[in-house]
Amino acid sequence: MDPQNIYQDKASGAKSQRPGLKDALNFMKKGDCLIVWKLDRLGRSLPHLIQIVTDLKEQGISFRSLTETAMDTTPPQGEFLFNIFGSLAQYKRSLNRERIMAGLEAAKSRGKKGGRPKMISPEKMEEILDALKAKKSKASICRNFGIKRSTLYDALIRLSKD
Repeated sequence: MDPQNIYQDKASGAKSQRPGLKDALNFMKKGDCLIVWKLDRLGRSLPHLIQIVTDLKEQGISFRSLTETAMDTTPPQGEFLFNIFGSLAQYKRSLNRERIMAGLEAAKSRGKKGGRPKMISPEKMEEILDALKAKKSKASICRNFGIKRSTLYDALIRLSKD
């Protein structure tokens, strides 16, 4: 197997922008076989998964999954198994999403706030704003307060939106 023909994405299978999948599909030609590690890595949803495999079949490209044993869509039995495993993958994804949303809601009801913690406290931000009014450079402010320039810019943008 040529390592140049291995494509990967570092994002979830649920993401619509997956350049690795796009490149792999563009590279494939009649007689090729698309091999994925796991079925749920291929499509965002069952309809999307079925659409990809249907498109592959129309182009004369077969499909195999390494994790789901004997997942080969060339014979009718493989196509049947593909549909079953695709349904299970979507069910699993839906359950995971439901659990995550319930967990976030439970944390919210306990007063927990999600997201990344703020790197600049309100008191420190006041001092930074005073330094900016005193015409101090942003580089010196970052050095003196021990923050990165991108953190400062993000905080200033957030402050201007409030």
